[in-house]
Amino acid sequence: MANSLVTEKVLPYALLGMTAVTGLVDAVSFLSLGRVFTANMTGNIVLLAFATARVSGLSIARSLTALLAFLVGAILGGRIVARASADSQTRFAAQAFLLEVAFLFAASFCGIGYRGDRLEDSFQPFALIVLTALAMGTRNAAVQKLAIPDLTTTVLTLRITGIGVDSSFAKGNNPRLARRVASVAAMFLGAALGAVTIRYSISAALWLATVISAVCGVVLFRSGPLLDKP
Repeated sequence: MANSLVTEKVLPYALLGMTAVTGLVDAVSFLSLGRVFTANMTGNIVLLAFATARVSGLSIARSLTALLAFLVGAILGGRIVARASADSQTRFAAQAFLLEVAFLFAASFCGIGYRGDRLEDSFQPFALIVLTALAMGTRNAAVQKLAIPDLTTTVLTLRITGIGVDSSFAKGNNPRLARRVASVAAMFLGAALGAVTIRYSISAALWLATVISAVCGVVLFRSGPLLDKP
């Protein structure tokens, strides 16, 4: 009973915090790193296709870099959580989340002094793309392992679909409605906060993402033994 209560109160809130970080990271990447997503790979694949079709303002190199870095991050996260047994998933997922923090920490330093007008003549945006995509890939591998319903921290299409298809209007009973709405709201608020913060400093937005991720990761790491207790 206590384990169920802790799981209900700790894990969803931590994952909602990470959902807000997704919005922050994609605000940085899309608005400041050349119209590329480093957290939302669905959007990034679409942008890669547009770039391949020679749509102006988009870059095959940047989108492909984000995709490959995200994949490497997912492999790293997957190797960490692959060691988890049924009763230690949260502890190992928390380790992957802390690796996410390390990548975001590095990105925050890398972003110091960055300006959007350096996009075409600097290696700095590619370094930021790689570091943030590594962070997001690592985290998504851990979240997939945890498999908490309606809290993927990245993809909202299914959440919004669920809100509609399970609603009273569709003769449903609105299961986990609050969680689904909170997930959408967290992404929205994170993206809005990122869009505002990058007007002053790219690095500041990444530091904010790092702090939020660190708090969520530490909470899960400290709660791991109790959350995983059979």
